[in-house]
Amino acid sequence: MITLLVGTNRPNSRARRIATYYSALLSELGTESQILDLAELPADFITSALYNNVGTNPQFNRLADMLNASNKVVIITPEYNASFPGVLKAFIDGLPYPGGIRGKKAALIGLSNGGQGGLLAMTHLTDILMYLGSAVLPQRVRLPFIGKDLNPDDGLNHDLSRQLLREQAEALLAF
Repeated sequence: MITLLVGTNRPNSRARRIATYYSALLSELGTESQILDLAELPADFITSALYNNVGTNPQFNRLADMLNASNKVVIITPEYNASFPGVLKAFIDGLPYPGGIRGKKAALIGLSNGGQGGLLAMTHLTDILMYLGSAVLPQRVRLPFIGKDLNPDDGLNHDLSRQLLREQAEALLAF
């Protein structure tokens, strides 16, 4: 089982749409996946599930358990203000330590409306994941100009984007 972590809590995000695309890709490759969408986090999780309240919020725990159920994770993150969304960092901070994401193998996909394709977001996230004991797949996929690449059917318009995601998925399965 591979967990596809949608790295924003924005409802109906492009990251969620890419997670759906990637899930279908993994299915084609004969692998089960599940989507962990941070849009399902409780609105008050920063006060009800972190620090002294670790383990007490059932909604947060359900999402953390989804992540815990797999040994591989694909994190799909948009680039917000030259990094990844704060909600993703807060979610990671709420996971058990040391544990949570330790020992997992991670693949990263960055999205942006600009030409960098989430490069800065993935760089910051890689540092955190490695600090926490995760192995990060070298094939990080950047999806620049995502507003033009992602079509209304949740497919990708550019052959290169499709190719890079397939190659990453195949590498993740072998990782």
